[in-house]
Amino acid sequence: MVLSIKTAVSRNAKILALFAIVCTAIVGLVHSLTKDQIIFQQQQDLLRNLNSIIADDSYNNVIYQDCLILPGAALGTASSQKVYRARNNDKPIAAAITTVAPDGYNGNIELLIAINVNGSVSGVRTLKHQETPGLGDKIEVRKSDWIKSFNTKRLASKNDSRWLVKKDGGMFDQFTGATITPRAVVKAVRNTVIYFNEHQDKLFNSASNCQNKDSVKETF
Repeated sequence: MVLSIKTAVSRNAKILALFAIVCTAIVGLVHSLTKDQIIFQQQQDLLRNLNSIIADDSYNNVIYQDCLILPGAALGTASSQKVYRARNNDKPIAAAITTVAPDGYNGNIELLIAINVNGSVSGVRTLKHQETPGLGDKIEVRKSDWIKSFNTKRLASKNDSRWLVKKDGGMFDQFTGATITPRAVVKAVRNTVIYFNEHQDKLFNSASNCQNKDSVKETF
């Protein structure tokens, strides 16, 4: 009787192990078959975001491949960020920089900020956030045109006092019942523009390194 139970347990264990192996193989096969399509879709989504803030007829390089990873310390973020560089016949046109506003009402607000070589903002888009629906979510372009208020704006100086929400004496509108969210976004965009203005040459002259994270330099 004991032997019979042991035999049954052993048989069931083998069946479960075989089932696990088969499931793992299936998952691996599906991933292999869909990997290229997933990568392609991610590239298309990224390109749509980039082309919404940098005119696609203003550059002729493969912008999502002309990419530079910045260490988090460069922009004061907890994680590394990316810079996508637009060029026309190798001439720098604009750069789209990812960053994080850490002080949103409900936490991090992930942004994509495009800046022209003359220092003017080409466009800003919100990539991810957890702000309150109906209030803070007006930072999404599909909910409000507010995020477009950065277009063409420049910093007169590093301490340009206009780069605040109107409640703080600046030029950007706040939302009714929600000042924290736009305040956080304005601050993050302002800091990114300052960084771009101070490091523009390095940003455009450094070799692409998004394919090799180990090559990120701490010189930025």
